[in-house]
Amino acid sequence: MALIWRAFYRCAWLIALPLAFVYLWRRGRRQPAYRQNWGERLGRYPVKPSKPVIWLHAVSVGETRAAVPLIDALIERHPDHQILLTQMTPTGRETAQQLLGDRVLTAYLPYDLPFAVRRFLRHFQPRFGVLMEMELWPNLIHMSKQAGVPLYLINARLSERSMRGYLKAGGLIRPMMAELTAVAAQWEQDAERLRAVGAIAPKVLGNIKFDFELDGEQVARGQAWRQAFGDRPVWMAASTREGEEALLLDALATRTLPGNPLWLLVPRHPQRFNDVAALLTERKLKFVRRSEWDGVSPLPTDMQVLLGDSMGEMVSYYATADVVVMGGSLLDFGCQSVIEPCALGVPTLVGPSTFNFADVVREAKAVDAVRQFDDVAAVLDGLVRLLGDPAGRQAMGDAGREFVARQRGALQRTLEMLP
Repeated sequence: MALIWRAFYRCAWLIALPLAFVYLWRRGRRQPAYRQNWGERLGRYPVKPSKPVIWLHAVSVGETRAAVPLIDALIERHPDHQILLTQMTPTGRETAQQLLGDRVLTAYLPYDLPFAVRRFLRHFQPRFGVLMEMELWPNLIHMSKQAGVPLYLINARLSERSMRGYLKAGGLIRPMMAELTAVAAQWEQDAERLRAVGAIAPKVLGNIKFDFELDGEQVARGQAWRQAFGDRPVWMAASTREGEEALLLDALATRTLPGNPLWLLVPRHPQRFNDVAALLTERKLKFVRRSEWDGVSPLPTDMQVLLGDSMGEMVSYYATADVVVMGGSLLDFGCQSVIEPCALGVPTLVGPSTFNFADVVREAKAVDAVRQFDDVAAVLDGLVRLLGDPAGRQAMGDAGREFVARQRGALQRTLEMLP
């Protein structure tokens, strides 16, 4: 049965392959990097490693940032090896190059076709591989097993929704999960779901995203920005997804926020920066783009929005804010991570959709580091209350710092599992 499922899967990929490159070409209209390095998508790489390779896969930006402490530890443990860091998106690759420079090799993971995966494994011959979260590819895992490359799934999380989807394709998923060398889940609920879809003896080691160190330079930059904002309160809509900005604008039109606050609006994806700027222009809001502001000149008191159209400054934005409204939670995108604003002591509000970080949000809510609401109108009502309650903001911020501090330690436990 597994062979039949795998055959169907391979046929589906062959049919989809031309569409994948059409997708890359179209995405390249807004983000030209999508039109580069296409050979890597098929397992062809220009640079041969000069040392034995340890391979880590982090699909995009969030996973790449979370992987940095692990990579630092692996470099220290294996000084005679090169770390290969693979991604699927240009933004993830750019983030890796910004954070790690030439300390690692960066490349795209090939599409999950046997010939491409075979080229990848022959070219790099990794000693072992580490997959972050739930970035699982059946052919990649099966062929790594055949090639004698141990694969470790770490920081794994599986929502109830995703589990149901995996169970429908059990003939493909169960053999794949069984071929992993070891699995480390974030929470006990994740481990239970992973067992249900075929993982063998998953361990609950925690979430390594809690083990990051805040960039002191970025924190200081954000605090310096506050001087340019004057005495106004500042609230932030972080990592917003398509449709959420318009939703917020509609809801803001029916209420007045106390203290003439400045709104930091930071879209999740850089290809949407121009679209969001056009939306703000259409709604006749007075705004400035971060890319056009020097970070020092005082902003006029009638400036309504600072549009965060820069990369690599999210910690600075968080460090500037009095309250964060987390994007991806207002519409059904599953939420973005609340860990960084909590670590910085910034009260964080989320909407109804949190399936990507359900356990983190649940635990943070339990100590009142995060508050959740049923819709965008209720989120903004919560924002109004917090903007007028300095003591409440301080209490939530303290709870957030303590929450993050208690969750640390997953990185060391994960390292103990790896060779």
